[in-house]
Amino acid sequence: MMQTFKRGLKVGLGTTWTLGKVIFPVTLLVGILQHTPVLQYLIKAIAPIMGIFGLSGEAAIPLVIGNFLNLYAGIGAILTLDLTVKEVFILAVMLSFSHNLLVESTVAAKVGLKIWVILAVRLGLAFSAGIIINLVWKGGGELAQYGMVAKSEEAVTGFFPIILDATQRGLMGILQLAIIVIPLMVLVQYMKELGWLAVFSKWMGPFTRVLGMKENTSTTMAAGLVIGLAYGAGVMIQAVKEDNVSKKDLTLAFIFLVACHAVVEDTLIFIPLGIPVWPLLAIRITTAILLTIAVAFIWKRLELAKRKEASYDH
Repeated sequence: MMQTFKRGLKVGLGTTWTLGKVIFPVTLLVGILQHTPVLQYLIKAIAPIMGIFGLSGEAAIPLVIGNFLNLYAGIGAILTLDLTVKEVFILAVMLSFSHNLLVESTVAAKVGLKIWVILAVRLGLAFSAGIIINLVWKGGGELAQYGMVAKSEEAVTGFFPIILDATQRGLMGILQLAIIVIPLMVLVQYMKELGWLAVFSKWMGPFTRVLGMKENTSTTMAAGLVIGLAYGAGVMIQAVKEDNVSKKDLTLAFIFLVACHAVVEDTLIFIPLGIPVWPLLAIRITTAILLTIAVAFIWKRLELAKRKEASYDH
């Protein structure tokens, strides 16, 4: 048992190092950018087009902040604004599809996927969802009642305090990562060696098959669904190495997870905004399933067409 623990610990530390090298510089950069006019310029540029999504100009603030930083920062920004229930719901759906873009896309690249594919899918889903909900939902005109008031953070000024603040955030990011990833890797190691993962893979097999993937993708899927892309990437990197997950299956799994990851936590943190969270969860899961099945179907057709061409050439 001790050997299993050591093996899990080694994998956990290795993964924390791999992901820490990604998360720290990105968090540092964004932490510094927050105190420069860059984000404000972006918000000003985006404000005029917010009407397409049925949002007021100031709703650009949580949208930009949530995409650059994370969901918590986006929600913090929403709590400082007077928005309608409909606006808050649209923002919640859009942010649940696209948030923390820099870190999570870089992590996806680390797992072996093209960044532009991840960005296109996430932003595409966010924009489409915003436009569709705005057109379909006619209610929600009353002001949103927030269940929790955001604590206002003290403004950091001066070059060195800004650098120090950004560095602290980066280090906290790595610490959070280690606290989640290391015990998780030890647990996964035990599950693997006790044969539980094989049972779990079988159990998730029918679901992954419906989505056009092989059974060996289930560990990757479970990790992303429960703990999210950034933290789940550790398990994913390991699963790709050990379970020989194909590039196609990995891409399909990530397309699913891009639409629907950290599904419990990401849904629960929207509760303080006073919006219905069940429809939010339903939209994410339904979109993820339909999108993945569609991509798998198109991929299969393209593969068949290629094979036919190859057989004609021979």
